[in-house]
Order: sequence, then structure tokens, then C-alpha cells
Amino acid sequence: MDPSTSATASRDAASAVPAGPDASARRYASGRQYELRRGDALAVVTELAAGLRLYSRAGVQLTESYGDADISPGAAGITLAPWANRVEDGVWYLNGKKQQLDITEVSRNNASHGLLRNASYTLVDESEFSVTLEAAIFPQHGYPFLLRHRVRYELETGLGLTVRQTLVNDCAEPAPFVLGAHPYLRLGDVPSEDLTVTASGRTRLVTDERQIPRSTEPVSGHFDLRSGVLAGTLDLDCAYTDLDFDDGGIAHSTLRAPDGRSVSLWQDAHCRYTHVFVTDRLPGRTKAVALEPMTGPANAFNSGDGLGWLPPGESFTMTWGITAALEG
Repeated sequence: MDPSTSATASRDAASAVPAGPDASARRYASGRQYELRRGDALAVVTELAAGLRLYSRAGVQLTESYGDADISPGAAGITLAPWANRVEDGVWYLNGKKQQLDITEVSRNNASHGLLRNASYTLVDESEFSVTLEAAIFPQHGYPFLLRHRVRYELETGLGLTVRQTLVNDCAEPAPFVLGAHPYLRLGDVPSEDLTVTASGRTRLVTDERQIPRSTEPVSGHFDLRSGVLAGTLDLDCAYTDLDFDDGGIAHSTLRAPDGRSVSLWQDAHCRYTHVFVTDRLPGRTKAVALEPMTGPANAFNSGDGLGWLPPGESFTMTWGITAALEG
């Protein structure tokens, strides 16, 4: 959630797309690039963190991107396993025994964004329209379990981009988990401060100065995004729950431009939380908006809120995606 200051954001969609006869020989800081095309849609997926580096339609950039020599700034587009967001002090307890995760958010003394942010994902299968990547989570400091995180990106006709994240337990004990993703949405060249943010959560998690939830409360004031709030008025890092799911079990969060065009994140009923992060600290952008689908909130390993326990040999899948309405 804290943007890296070392990366430079891409200025346009084309900069994130391998092109030309030497493209196969080029080296990228985020590893191998998987380019998907269907109709007017383009997605670029990275080997590093199974990240979404770019999604666009009809040449309109719908996610924040970054340069070839950079890794994702502010965790832009990465997938999160076996936990999303933070674990306070990196500490939790398993059957009464203290577990100490490596501290990866030093400024707040938290373990942040899971164990695969710096991991290389291997190719499982790919086509013109889809790619599936997978990485192992090996037993390590504070997490004595062996799992696999599989991520499938697919461009679907009429449905936009669909992402399926699957966790598989390869060990002999139940394993705790929260899955999530960290996409930043945008709408072409419209300044994000001019976009209206709408999210359906009726309850927000109240956090301390380290962004660890301490309580919940009904949304009110500028935290109430149900009717839409202008992004330029927000400085927000907040998780929401009690989402409104439609008859198909889908909840939506949307960025809308003054001309009526919009881009939306959707998430299935396994994702009971949406984290909304509106910041002025993403390199190259005066304002940026991350809409993050999550199965549980920060510090779930301690609070138990939204925490899943995956039995040995079994799997769990969450699904989310991005759609856009590009005619105002």
C-alpha cells in the first residue's frame, strides 16, 4: 500500500508492451511479459508476482503501468498470497506457538503483502487470450506450510478481463490464508483526481497509525463511497466490508469520468472485502486509485476476520475482473 519511490510510472499504454523484432531478447525488471489480445482488448501479465502490468481497451489505458526497467510501484497490479495487506509486527500464533514472519514494511514494523511479491511465477499454460502462472509458497519464517498459488488471466468476449486466483495446499496440515490483488485503475488520460470513486461497502475497518484494524463502524462522511466521491478530495487507505452483491454474487467498485465513461473492478462472493487506496504518492501521477479485492482484511492472521483455513490436498479460488464502459 505504500508506493515505492524507485519506480517510474509509464506515461502511456504502449510503453508496457513488448514490440519490434528484438522484443523477445529484451530484459524486463518484472521478468517475462505475457501479452494477451482479444478484439480491442490488451493485457500484459508479468512473471514477477503474477502481476497485471497493463490492461487497456481500444487504446484506453485502464490500469496504471510502469517502465521496462522498473518493478511495480506501490505494488501496482501484483497478486497477494498467502495473505493480503498486513500482519501486525509479523507475529501470529499457530496452536499457541508464536510465528514470526519477516518484516517487509519496516516503517510500520509489519509483514506486508504476503510471500510472493518478489517471486517468479512459472508458466502453466497460455493462449492468445489467456495465461496461467503458478508459484510455490515454501515453508519459511513464520509460515510453516507448503502451498501453490495459481493465477489465470483471461480476456473474455463481452466480459473484459477475468482473473482467477487459486491456492492449493500441498502439505499435511490445514493452512491459514487470505488472498487478494492490488490493481490500480485509471481511465485513459483523464486525471484520476477528476474521477468519481464508488464502492458499495456499508462497513469500514477503523485502523491505527500502522494501518492495523482495531474496530469497525458504519460508513459515513467521506468514508461513505456508496453514492460516489470525487477522488481528488480523498486521501484514503481503507478496507470495506458488508458489500452489496448482486443476484449473480458479484460486487462492483467503479471509477467514473465526467463524460460518463467508467472502469469497474468486480469481485465474487469469496471476496468479502474491498480495500480502497487513493494516494498522491504513485510516481508520475498526481493521484492514483487502487481498488483491491480481498478475501480478508489486514491482520486477519490475528483477528480471524475473513481468515480461511485450507485443508490438506484441497484448493480455494477467488475470482475478480475489470470491465469498462467507454461510451459516455
